[in-house]
Amino acid sequence: MTIVVTVLTVAVIVLTVLVAGLLRSHAVILRRLHDLGGDVDMDGAPGADAAPTPPPATDDLDLPQPPTVSEGRVAADLSGVGPRGEARAIRVAGTPHDTILVFLSSGCTTCHRFWDDLRAAGGDDDDPRVVVVSRGADAESRTAIADIAPRELTVVMSSEAWTAYEVPGSPYVVHVDGPSGRVRGEGTGPTWQQVQRMLRQGAGDLDARRAGHRTASADAQREEDVDRVLLAAGIEPGDASLYTRADGTTVTRTT
Repeated sequence: MTIVVTVLTVAVIVLTVLVAGLLRSHAVILRRLHDLGGDVDMDGAPGADAAPTPPPATDDLDLPQPPTVSEGRVAADLSGVGPRGEARAIRVAGTPHDTILVFLSSGCTTCHRFWDDLRAAGGDDDDPRVVVVSRGADAESRTAIADIAPRELTVVMSSEAWTAYEVPGSPYVVHVDGPSGRVRGEGTGPTWQQVQRMLRQGAGDLDARRAGHRTASADAQREEDVDRVLLAAGIEPGDASLYTRADGTTVTRTT
């Protein structure tokens, strides 16, 4: 009996030593992982102190974003077919009027809002002219476009136009300046009215910048003309006559 008790005691001692060693090794491993930046909680709950990863932001409207393009890029004329099969060629560059190109499809929900808004407008606003551009028959149903497009609206089906204007998706709107044949503005939005406001604002900002540039250029040109006339008369910078009034008095020079 004594021998059995002794053997059991020794076995318990050995097991205790083994368990203690395993626990110590586990603690060392966890501590080293923590020191190395591992996302392990020292109390045994992985990632307990880690901040939750926020979900990726999504756009409720799922609208395409315009690409970054240089201001005033050259516009391309349109060629394709109408929704009823008629051949169409539409000139947008070198015309006396501007053109608004509205790139739409027959399937997207937001595009249907644009179709409805354009139908309600009735095509009365001809300045600038509005042209709807869908993809060609290779990517779009001609019947679907014919069913949804108002008859009073100019519609051309042309995949080449989508490529030429680098359209990222629909709806997408491009404002072409007719006389210069260049793009004045482009973008997208949830409604046709909002896009119109955006394009008007962008066109106004561009006109203001151009007007400021023209004014500065005109002032610089006048200065050059005056300098040229004075030099031709033999009057150089610093000449005393430049500081003499008509009554003979002298203007005080400032430096």
